[in-house]
Amino acid sequence: MTQDLQLAFASLSDRAERGSDDRPLDRISVRDHVVEVEIGAFQAERGATQRVRFNVVVEVAAQSVAVEDDVDRILSYDRITDAIEESLAEERLNLLETLAERVAERVLAAPRAARVFVRIEKLDRGPGALGVEIVRDRPQQVGIADELRPHPRLVYLSAEALASPHLTGWIDALAAQGRPVIFCVGASDCPVPTTGHRMTQRRIDLLAIEQNAWTLAARDDRCVVVNTRTELDWAMRHGQISVWAPSKIVLDAVESPSVRADDTVALAAWFAGVMEAEDLLVIGGALPTHDAARVPLIAMSVNDRDLP
Repeated sequence: MTQDLQLAFASLSDRAERGSDDRPLDRISVRDHVVEVEIGAFQAERGATQRVRFNVVVEVAAQSVAVEDDVDRILSYDRITDAIEESLAEERLNLLETLAERVAERVLAAPRAARVFVRIEKLDRGPGALGVEIVRDRPQQVGIADELRPHPRLVYLSAEALASPHLTGWIDALAAQGRPVIFCVGASDCPVPTTGHRMTQRRIDLLAIEQNAWTLAARDDRCVVVNTRTELDWAMRHGQISVWAPSKIVLDAVESPSVRADDTVALAAWFAGVMEAEDLLVIGGALPTHDAARVPLIAMSVNDRDLP
């Protein structure tokens, strides 16, 4: 029992060595890598950064050819630090567990990586370090590098387009194209409260959009309201038509959109860029005056029956 307890709080290198089977594997590590980042599920953790410490040990498969002091023949330390940086930049996260999984997934996408130990600790949430530790083997990983994300077609529907008698026909045509489809909608026509406070007004404006997202879901059962990137990725891979509920992705974005939440077409254009969309079809709304999306933008009248 004492030995197990000592091992539980040992360094990751010790854990890796004691946890290995009869297969001796080389290891590389990054220790005490501290980053200031906004993370956490509590409201007090929003809008402020805190120190997070990473310790990562990677077991690597033996080389079939001599390394010969060639950096291109090894798994570089940069692969670990890049995995940390990319996981933090993808979106704002609430849980260290999610962050650890994403770091492990990215590290194990490297061809020689066989197993990874990831320990992540918050340093500013109490008198000690609060953290999680995971161990992942390569066979357990699907891996973002192994499964290319599709490029969806985003379709923006104004309130007028949402009420159009052509709506079902448009959905039929989009479904027949065989491409992933995500709908973005304008705000509800209901009066929106005005608070005079930027952050609270932003949330209210986002909720006004989500009211219409649920209205679209009620109009057609094929349209499913989705609010996370994970759900969107799953839906695109499985042929489900999604309706974007924007609050979570907008509020959790590492780089918040520069457009206002009540400028719903510009917000959809920003989201098209986030999703690396094939294009953005705007039905019943004016195209944004600035290039918020960096994807092709197509305008269509609500009176048009056929899609471009």
